Amino acid sequence: MDLNWQDDNLGTRVRVALWLTKEVGEGGTFRKQQLRDAMPGVEQIDRRMRDLRPAGWEILTYRDRAGLEPDELLLNKIGLPVWRPEHRAAGLRVIPARVRQQVLERDSHRCVRCGVLAGEPYADDPATTARLTIGHVSPHKYGSAATASDLVTECARCNETVKHFTGARLTKEQVWDRVVDLSNRDKVKVLSWLEKGRREASPAEIAASLVFQLPAVERDEIRDRLADAVG
Repeated sequence: MDLNWQDDNLGTRVRVALWLTKEVGEGGTFRKQQLRDAMPGVEQIDRRMRDLRPAGWEILTYRDRAGLEPDELLLNKIGLPVWRPEHRAAGLRVIPARVRQQVLERDSHRCVRCGVLAGEPYADDPATTARLTIGHVSPHKYGSAATASDLVTECARCNETVKHFTGARLTKEQVWDRVVDLSNRDKVKVLSWLEKGRREASPAEIAASLVFQLPAVERDEIRDRLADAVG
């Protein structure tokens, strides 16, 4: 790789990817201000960095990983080399902000695959909290559209293009053993979810998803008030 991130003739996303690779490195931490200082005057540099995530780049914030400061980021994984011509457009299926918000609200700001709420810690990895992204209903289908009916809310771990599983996944038979042990009522519920392609949120889950989106101080206030309310 002989390209230089200081080359103004390169696209901003490519320059950001090169800077992260050469100056930070996989597993390294950095701050947004360092990136802005490296490329002064470049507009929407934060957005171009976020655009790397659908190309397999795992850039975690304090919301994703405990121990990071609010302005600190972790380059957890270097994804596709977007500086190469064949990967230049990787992950750049544009979803309008209006459609993105519509999908998030429709899905109650929760992953339709695993049900985790925005900002909620994963049960199997409490140090990592869920970051929601928008995925395609059929991510393997070339040219899938960017309308609300073609999109779903997924956490980064479930999204096929940016997943970062920390442990071994269960086999098909191990999953089946869990399913077959359910009561008949729960089996019907799981079947319904599978047929619809999403988990349905209960009123309690919808309310909890709204609370998890609040700043930590306000979440604590809601928790204390709720504790008083239920006695």
